[in-house]
Amino acid sequence: MKFGTLYSYWGNEWKCDYIETMKKVSDIGFDILEVGAQHLVEMTDGQLDAMRHTARGLGLTLTANIGPAKDKDLASPVPEVREAGVKYLIEIMKAMDKIDSRSLVGAMYSFWPCDFQSVDKEGAWKRSIASMKEVAGAAEALGIECCQEVLNRYETYIMTDCEEGLRYCELVGSRNVLLLLDTFHMNIEEDNIPEAIRKGGARIGHIHVGEANRKLPGMGSLPWREIGRALRDIGYEKGVVMEPFLLPGGKVAEDIKVWRDLGNHADEGMLDGYIKSSLDFLKHEFTF
Repeated sequence: MKFGTLYSYWGNEWKCDYIETMKKVSDIGFDILEVGAQHLVEMTDGQLDAMRHTARGLGLTLTANIGPAKDKDLASPVPEVREAGVKYLIEIMKAMDKIDSRSLVGAMYSFWPCDFQSVDKEGAWKRSIASMKEVAGAAEALGIECCQEVLNRYETYIMTDCEEGLRYCELVGSRNVLLLLDTFHMNIEEDNIPEAIRKGGARIGHIHVGEANRKLPGMGSLPWREIGRALRDIGYEKGVVMEPFLLPGGKVAEDIKVWRDLGNHADEGMLDGYIKSSLDFLKHEFTF
């Protein structure tokens, strides 16, 4: 298993200095930095080359996290919106190729945050799967895995447990369309987190980790040792990426619904210490 974190941990906006953040996460001991996929299509080739060069020099793997806006919804009843979504994801994957990033992860099957104005689940599935088949063709050509994130009932209605995620992937029918399971969402939706991981098995392409209140692993009460044992049982050797959200304020807190300070008024040094301790804890629990 390779361990990583989302880029936004140290701030409360969906942005960062990627070169400096890569250096920081490498110094802490991470193998992976998960970047904002939307940022890649806004960068110049020179900026993308600098990211690739820095990551290679540090021995870091870059994964890309996406939650498309509503005007790029693959499940939209409006054909032009679906077409825009397919085009957008393909543009992102082409930019990913330039930084040698091979894993696109997130709720790319629809849009995020969901506003639940329409909950036509059957229709959304049909439209999303047809659109994802187009995306999958480009993913196969570029050698990129598209890992569909199963979310909780408050963030989507399309797929909310491992079983639904597996069915979606099977209906798309591409070796490059896999499953992303997230312990935060699983804590809400699954009867048993380790057993859901075992059910996902070889279809799992990515794992997100965080406590039930979105704190860092080890700050709460999820059964981390049992989760690690389940991952080893299925022979999982891919990314285990933290998505910690401790800071109130800003767009990140608004989207994630962080309404109080979860970091004990932490400064940057304290945040560094928290995440280093969490990484050490997770490695111990997952590799004992």
